[in-house]
Amino acid sequence: MTALLPRPSILTIQPYIGGESKLPGVNRIIKLSSNEGAFGVPPGAQTAYLAQAAELHRYPDGSAKALREAIGARFGLDPARIVCGNGSDEIIGALILAYGGEGTDLVMSAHGFVMYDIAGRFAGCQVVKVPERGLMADIDAMLAAVGPRTKLVFLANPNNPTGSLVPAAEVTRLRAGLRDDILLVLDAAYAEYVTRPDYDPGHGLVEAGTNTVMTRTFSKVFGLGGVRLGWAYAPAHVIDILNRVRGPFNVNAPAMAAGIGALAEAGWVEKSIAHNGEWRDKVTAAIHALGIGVHPSEGNFLLVDFGTPERAKAADAVLKSRGLIVRAMGSYSLPHCLRMTIGNAEECGLLVDALTAFTRGG
Repeated sequence: MTALLPRPSILTIQPYIGGESKLPGVNRIIKLSSNEGAFGVPPGAQTAYLAQAAELHRYPDGSAKALREAIGARFGLDPARIVCGNGSDEIIGALILAYGGEGTDLVMSAHGFVMYDIAGRFAGCQVVKVPERGLMADIDAMLAAVGPRTKLVFLANPNNPTGSLVPAAEVTRLRAGLRDDILLVLDAAYAEYVTRPDYDPGHGLVEAGTNTVMTRTFSKVFGLGGVRLGWAYAPAHVIDILNRVRGPFNVNAPAMAAGIGALAEAGWVEKSIAHNGEWRDKVTAAIHALGIGVHPSEGNFLLVDFGTPERAKAADAVLKSRGLIVRAMGSYSLPHCLRMTIGNAEECGLLVDALTAFTRGG
């Protein structure tokens, strides 16, 4: 019998592995591996989600009209140029399948979000990973990597897992250096946590009429990672393509209701931003004081550098022994690092205590 084989590029994909969430034999687990919001689910989102229980036999609104209008009102964007998805991952995959494919190149930074690589290989693209400079996307190097086959350029800003941020002027320079037939995708999953004045998550370039798309998520500051809800803001012609290729009911009704409820939660984002800024600084200072490296971050996480893969594994083991789960970075070619989410105040304190114990011999 002839073997049934997929397209060759599929076999080059290493499956995505999410952050760990369980530790055998540990009673209390503190999960700091997936950059989830420090305060859990907004109360209004919980209420809205539960209210859908009696209507689960009904198909959702395939256009996500009410959710798009709520997003547009919250961020001052045109709802007609918004598309919603089953997490921003779905939208990223749809963009790559629609504009990439066999015979095309996808350009990304070396330590960019791993889903660009996975979705690119799935589509049959040649994925070009561009070396970074100090764990920061190198705009000149990315432009130099663009060739005649390039159809897509991805930039996570802030970047996961490094936490680095490319200033708005540099992002604009990247767009200006690309051909008109190249789609620039700006992944702004952590946009809400950025407080720097030299930052634009991407809507400026979208509205400037360039072939640029901004993707966003409800999984981080809005605390809805479990329902899978993301969105994109794009030129009308790109929205038209996304609406042609996405599933007819790709966002479920409870997720849409929860998203609208989260957007309406008064003070939620402001409280989350203030907490993240305070504790990100405190944890950074504490880790530095222990003689451990920490890379500057504009997200709700820190990339902690232990110098060697062996030391990172040893630190991970100590953290797990105390019920703390963080994220190993081998899949991002950073095996000497661990990524640690900024949790609530108690969790941050326990994280520092565990790292202190590690530096003192466990």
